Amino acid sequence: MFETYAYPIAGGLLIGISATLMMLLNGRIVGVSGIFWGAITEYRDSFWRIAFILGLPLGAYLFHLFSGAAIPVSDGSTMQSILGGLLVGLGVKLGSGCTSGHGVCGIGRLSVRSLVATVIFMLAGVAAVTIVRHLL
Repeated sequence: MFETYAYPIAGGLLIGISATLMMLLNGRIVGVSGIFWGAITEYRDSFWRIAFILGLPLGAYLFHLFSGAAIPVSDGSTMQSILGGLLVGLGVKLGSGCTSGHGVCGIGRLSVRSLVATVIFMLAGVAAVTIVRHLL
C-alpha cells in the first residue's frame, strides 16, 4: 500500500526538483525531445545532453535495482513500439515540444501555449488507448 502512493509522489518530486535544478544551474528547460535532438545535432554542446539522456534509463534501472519493484514488461510487439516511437516523434515535432517541456516546465512557467499543448497530449493519449483497447 505504501508504494502505491510513495513511489509516484517521490518520482514527481524528483522530476520537479531536477527540472528546477536544470533551469537554475544550466539555464535550460527540461524538454527531453529537445535535449535529445540537440545531442545529435549540436556537437559543441552535446556532453551534458548525452549525460542527461543516458541518466534517464540508468535512473529507472537503479530504482528497480534498489527498490525491488518489478521492471514493467510490455505486451506489445517490437514493431508496435517502433511505430509508437515514430508517431510520438512526429507529434513532438508538430507540437513544438514534448510532455516534459510543455507539461512539466511549461505549465510550471504558466505558459498558456504549454497548457493547451498538454491538454491536447492527454486527450490524444486517451483517444489512442480507447481506440486500441476497445475498438481494434
